[in-house]
Amino acid sequence: MEQTWSLRLIRFSAIFGIIGTFIGSQMSGNMDYSLRPIHAHILLVGWLSVFAWGIFYKVYKIKYKRLVAIHSILGMLGAAGLTVGMWMYNLNPLNLDETFVMVFFIVGGSLLLLAFLLFVLITFLVEKKEN
Repeated sequence: MEQTWSLRLIRFSAIFGIIGTFIGSQMSGNMDYSLRPIHAHILLVGWLSVFAWGIFYKVYKIKYKRLVAIHSILGMLGAAGLTVGMWMYNLNPLNLDETFVMVFFIVGGSLLLLAFLLFVLITFLVEKKEN
């Protein structure tokens, strides 16, 4: 279970890495840094945190396997929801209702917060290695 989710998380983070670096290069090329907070969150949450979770699951075995799937899904939904919600909140390129955008942003951030809280718990549920 951990190996499957490890690879999924690492692939997901790689997509965020590409998006984040693309946004950074666009900002630099255009000398327009208005997307700086979104760029930072994409790279820190979507690339770095999700990648770290993937490596953690590659290295450790977890006692309660279902928590690995729950955490991974929450983390991916939260990372995507937070960053897309932040983009919509700051730019609203689709002219969506402000209340919908705010709720989308908050739900994404809340899912990500739950993922981080669950990850803390999971770090205490690592199977002991036998000698």
